[in-house]
Amino acid sequence: MAKAFKRTDRVSQQVKKSIAMILQREIKDPRIGMVTVSDVEVSRDLAYAKVYVTFLFDDDEAIKTGMKALKEAAGYIRSLLGSEVKMRLTPELQFIYDNSLVEGMRLSNVVSSAVKEDARKRGDKIDGDEPAGDSNE
Repeated sequence: MAKAFKRTDRVSQQVKKSIAMILQREIKDPRIGMVTVSDVEVSRDLAYAKVYVTFLFDDDEAIKTGMKALKEAAGYIRSLLGSEVKMRLTPELQFIYDNSLVEGMRLSNVVSSAVKEDARKRGDKIDGDEPAGDSNE
């Protein structure tokens, strides 16, 4: 019977937790701001890790600046990670912006507006408004 979790999955979870703590407590660069580690993928040989991050702000220029700062701090973050997670080899970190949260919110807004438009066309009440066809009651 196969194991429920592969070693790389367990290492990814530990690296994700540790990097999140490092970014929260150790990195004081104001260019990074509020950053969340959304996922970590570790290679099979544990030599490389893709760290997917999201930012609290949605300004494109601030995101570019934050990503540049993370890439510049990758070596320092890796050294802190190496002292926190006991592994034979500390993975080389590659930070990648994860826009799935922003894209999910955009799609949610598209669906919400489509539902409201359909309800308006049918004459249903929308959030306590009067029906579209019954304006003289």
